[in-house]
Amino acid sequence: MTARPGSADVAVAQMAAEQWGVLGLDELRACGLSAAEVTVRCRNGRLHRLHRGVYAVGHANPPVHGRWLAAVKACRPGAVLSHRAGGASWGFIDWDERCYPEVTVAGESRSRHPGIKVHRTRHLDPIDITRHDGIPVTTPARTIVDLAGAVPHRALRRAVRRAQGLHRVNVRQLLEALDRLGPRRGSARLRRIVARGPAPTRSELEDVVLELILGGGLAHPDVNAPLTISGRRIIPDFRWPEQRLVVEADGAAWHDGQVAREDDAERQALLEEAGERVLRVTWGQAVAARTRTLARFRAAGVPDAADPRAARVNPG
Repeated sequence: MTARPGSADVAVAQMAAEQWGVLGLDELRACGLSAAEVTVRCRNGRLHRLHRGVYAVGHANPPVHGRWLAAVKACRPGAVLSHRAGGASWGFIDWDERCYPEVTVAGESRSRHPGIKVHRTRHLDPIDITRHDGIPVTTPARTIVDLAGAVPHRALRRAVRRAQGLHRVNVRQLLEALDRLGPRRGSARLRRIVARGPAPTRSELEDVVLELILGGGLAHPDVNAPLTISGRRIIPDFRWPEQRLVVEADGAAWHDGQVAREDDAERQALLEEAGERVLRVTWGQAVAARTRTLARFRAAGVPDAADPRAARVNPG
């Protein structure tokens, strides 16, 4: 039966449209549904129970943001998305559909929530909480600190660099969060990553090339630092300003296709006209020919890390 304008079902649909298609029992009641009416709608397929007291409206397969929000609603009050789910919501890591949503809850409650991985803490500072895409979630800096104790080193390093590349967090904010939250699992690893300075890479290949550069004892370059040349904004992957030297990572995700290749050629021409030298490195060169690629970088003039001529990096 079609809901009448202004009816409880219309209110439910309108509220669900603003919350990724999921509502809690208290919200359904606020829309005018009684507990009995909620039961009827579960039976006729208008509502679908996701967790105790949390329902999907219209169909049982909400988007991933809806599943994350449903997990937060199920663990209320004061619950926030966190750890891997929080990192995926910010775009720092890729979401694995096999994983349970992760939620952090402050307090001593031991309530069980099947299908949700709950992290409990005695206190969750308001400075560590925000909203993103309509979902309560730990802030970018707190999310990274939590990820440090939950993912392998390489995944953590990639998350930190992706977070910087997305301009969600900087070195200063990460250090402040580490100092404020104190020693915890993974914090030493995170400090080592942060100690290398800002590295806002935009792709896995950029991350591999940067590790090759730093692991090979070469100076830390500027990473994705914009330049303006002939009125055009250009973002070299890696650059050593003193040496006027640029390294570009040629990955399939960014450089395949005729249009992308033509854009690369135009960028390189502009850089070279401005006095920059440009080296290009592929995945195979960065992974399977590391020694040769490092020798090529050195021959082109990339300074060693101990070289006083090496570019200094702003810690953000």
